[in-house]
Amino acid sequence: MSHFSQIKTQIRNLSSLQAALDDLKINWKPGPATVRGYQGQTHNAEVVIEQENQYDIGFRWNGTEYELVADLQYWQHPLTVNGFLNQVSQRYAYHTVMNATSQQGFQVAEEQKNEDGSLRLVVQRWSA
Repeated sequence: MSHFSQIKTQIRNLSSLQAALDDLKINWKPGPATVRGYQGQTHNAEVVIEQENQYDIGFRWNGTEYELVADLQYWQHPLTVNGFLNQVSQRYAYHTVMNATSQQGFQVAEEQKNEDGSLRLVVQRWSA
């Protein structure tokens, strides 16, 4: 019986996911790599975050999105699973927006971090 949990996300872009983890100063390694779990069970993932207890956290492509894969019983990250996913998702959204607006010729005119942790971005594009 597998102890691994698969948690759905809205993460679909690998480079934005990796940039989000970098922003959060989370050490990760690119895949395909092995996520280690209970009793030697493993899963392959495109991003692996090793924990000191030898039970890893991974993000694996399921054909639609990068789902979080981990044995939650051995979760050792300082944040809860939801807290971790919320932080990763916020930084992922930031990079996704920045990439999309840049491709359309926009530049960031203003970036403000609010007291509640949300971000406010103002982008502009000059046209001739």
